[in-house]
Amino acid sequence: NTLTMPGLANLDFTLHKNANITEALKLQLRFEAFNILNHANFGVPALTVFDNSGRPVSTAGQITTTSKNSRQIQVALRLVF
Repeated sequence: NTLTMPGLANLDFTLHKNANITEALKLQLRFEAFNILNHANFGVPALTVFDNSGRPVSTAGQITTTSKNSRQIQVALRLVF
């Protein structure tokens, strides 16, 4: 009665540069990458083996989803005051 799930691997990366415009006003350039290695993290396998009438379900034990998104990259310009 033990279900071994697939492992989870994720690596995020952020790089930013701050520039002072005035004493109270700062500009920040940001580069962010989520799941940078683009590792597939699979979801939970289908746990339903039989339907309500007792017939086997064709998708029993199959993994059809992922638990994390694929690689995402974003660039931002942030004004701090």
